[in-house]
Amino acid sequence: MGYAQLVIGPAGSGKSTYCSSLYRHCETIRRTVHIVNLDPAAESFDYPVAMDIRELICLDDVMEELGLGPNGGLIYCMEHLEENLDDWLADELENYLDDDYLVFDCPGQIELFSHVPVLRNFVDHLKRKSFNVCAVYMLDSQFMTDVTKYISGCMASLSAMIQLELPHINILSKMDLVRNKRHLEDFLNPEAQLLLSNLNQHMAPQFAKLNKALAELVDEFSMVSFLPLDLRKETSIQYVLSHIDSCIQYGEDADVKVKDFDPEDDE
Repeated sequence: MGYAQLVIGPAGSGKSTYCSSLYRHCETIRRTVHIVNLDPAAESFDYPVAMDIRELICLDDVMEELGLGPNGGLIYCMEHLEENLDDWLADELENYLDDDYLVFDCPGQIELFSHVPVLRNFVDHLKRKSFNVCAVYMLDSQFMTDVTKYISGCMASLSAMIQLELPHINILSKMDLVRNKRHLEDFLNPEAQLLLSNLNQHMAPQFAKLNKALAELVDEFSMVSFLPLDLRKETSIQYVLSHIDSCIQYGEDADVKVKDFDPEDDE
């Protein structure tokens, strides 16, 4: 059985930076992870790339040869990946053992994890290869400046949850750049009445019923909550990693270590 993180989120939310910091953290604690680039538009990396979609297809080549724009070209690249799951991806996965841990650094185009089925089919392929997969949704904490943006982020995250049907961890990235962290505490585990009150203050009266429905959706189903991530702190990275490991049952088959007590300890 293999293990995998699917790192998704809007462009600029810190996905590649997270992957780089995660790799360095695991290197420090002598744990092996393999970072996989799934972004055909990527140019450089701060981590060793174990697998690279650009070996299969590159966005610049697609745009030049087919005359597509960046968005259309990216969708074309990912659909090409989907067509080669049983060929290119299967061959690449053969290089890894059953207990290897892969981290997939995905593109930031929201269509890919909201309604286009490419990543869903990609995930299904990993599951058929006996991988336990967790979706790691990154959201920039800098955009959590008001409740309306928070609700937008929640709805995008919820859309990804429904589309991918995976264990799901939401992360507030770039916490090291937030000056007033107390302001964000209300958004980590939101309460419906607080959300509703803030929404009604920011929006016109005709949206009152919509605001109530959105606040109740976030609160009643308890599906959307966020873990703060400060990449300056190893403890913060380990805290997030432990939640992800728990989701995919990583390490649960490890031998239990029992401490041998000396007789003197009981005196």
